[in-house]
Amino acid sequence: MHAIRLHTFGPAEHLTYEETPDPAPAPGQVRIAVTAAGVHLLDTAIRAGVKGPLPELPELPTIPGREVAGTVDALGEGVDGSWLGKRVVAHIGFAPGGYAELVVTEASRLHEIPGSLDDAEAVALIGTGRTTMGILQFTELTPDSVAVVPAAAGGIGTLLVQYAKHAGATVIGLAGGPEKTARVAANGADLAVDYKNPEWPDEVRAYLAKLGGSGVPGATVVFDGVGGEAGLAAVDLLAPGGAHVVFGWSGEGLRDGAPLTFTDEQLAARGITQLNVLGPEMMRRASSDNPIRTLELAALAEAEKGHFTPAVQRYPLAEAAAAHADLENRRTTGKVVLIP
Repeated sequence: MHAIRLHTFGPAEHLTYEETPDPAPAPGQVRIAVTAAGVHLLDTAIRAGVKGPLPELPELPTIPGREVAGTVDALGEGVDGSWLGKRVVAHIGFAPGGYAELVVTEASRLHEIPGSLDDAEAVALIGTGRTTMGILQFTELTPDSVAVVPAAAGGIGTLLVQYAKHAGATVIGLAGGPEKTARVAANGADLAVDYKNPEWPDEVRAYLAKLGGSGVPGATVVFDGVGGEAGLAAVDLLAPGGAHVVFGWSGEGLRDGAPLTFTDEQLAARGITQLNVLGPEMMRRASSDNPIRTLELAALAEAEKGHFTPAVQRYPLAEAAAAHADLENRRTTGKVVLIP
């Protein structure tokens, strides 16, 4: 098979397209003929040699990637024979191996792909969709909600906008540049704003002032996966009683950034709450023996109901280095997926 391998931690060009031996499934495992492999911002940090939330970096050489879709083409001992030939999607865990034509993983990780989804969309839901459902556990969206979504053209941002609109909320989506802003508007945001325009906060405040009827002097929730100056400017739009939901800091980068945080005194002065939803708390909120699978199933169910339509940007598997570079430099829209 062909796969992307990393022999030395470093820049995107260290990812190389190579021929490697075909893997064979062990007992309890299946082999998937991959049709789509997800690329995550965390993958770029690991490639650079930064652990991020991982307990340790993978041994080199390694095949990156943890989210795949495709068709089951081989079964390990003890696996239900009905899986053979099924179209499936799986998050293969912290064990890498996804950027490849063939992947082995535990049968317990599989989900059959609903007929309404293509394989690349399914990959977006199993990772990005799962995270989105985890974030949404921390706040209730209603027709009275006014949600601000920085990075609204990204994978999570796209789904947050769709979910909030389905709940009847007013949605203000921020994105960088006219092309991305147009995508946010097409995705259903009530107001799509280019945060590269230094006057964008004034544009949003003017819109909030015209809302009328709701009695809300500002936004009720900010879904902040960006941090930095853009995140702070978005928090400044919150009305008293609003919530700042923090799930990342892509505006600063995973390598040296940090989430936007406030002291208790600062939060009290603003009259807002802050919820950091990363890590164990998201899993606890899922209230399940297998919280990851619970959130994956929830994301797939939202797609089946028509509430989620993931944004996907596809690259050939051989161009994984370009995909990483574009993702790191904010040149992508939606979920980045590699196609073998």
